[in-house]
Amino acid sequence: MLNAIGGVELSSIAKGYQVADHMLKTSDVKLILSRSICPGKYLILISGDVGDVNASVEAGISIASYCLADNFVIPNIHEDVLKAIENTVIIEEPKALGVIEAFSVSAIIEAADAAVKAADVKLIEIRLAMALGGKGFVTMTGTVASVETAVNAGSMAVSKKGLLVDKVIIPNPRKELFSENI
Repeated sequence: MLNAIGGVELSSIAKGYQVADHMLKTSDVKLILSRSICPGKYLILISGDVGDVNASVEAGISIASYCLADNFVIPNIHEDVLKAIENTVIIEEPKALGVIEAFSVSAIIEAADAAVKAADVKLIEIRLAMALGGKGFVTMTGTVASVETAVNAGSMAVSKKGLLVDKVIIPNPRKELFSENI
């Protein structure tokens, strides 16, 4: 059962290829993403059952050495997190807008999961480090109260790692902010 997601973020692209291969050979996991990200880092995201994801991430950490930038395992991942990573969410009637920004891709995925589990919000997008200087952000919509609760929960997850850049809640955003051109 694919109920967990894990990731390893590295400061070396070359080491990233090696770690990705090792992680995939260690356990029965599905590769979600394995690519270079800004600024010259490498990200590996996998999914599978909790035991396999834990084993795979631990295997990656074991050979990452000094190149390890961050890592995570989220058991019982909320289904909306993967949709937001893939940027396949369509928002018909946007409400309040919440944004959390972090210095780490791993931390922003953890923040998104914590946010969507804490309140009745719809994740819009999780942007992972491309053209962001290695940072990541998540956007979400819902009632003002729900967005406040979700943003606070997600920000706490990032703050525990000391990687929170900023968070905002916009109660009545202009519809243009939900355009694909942003």
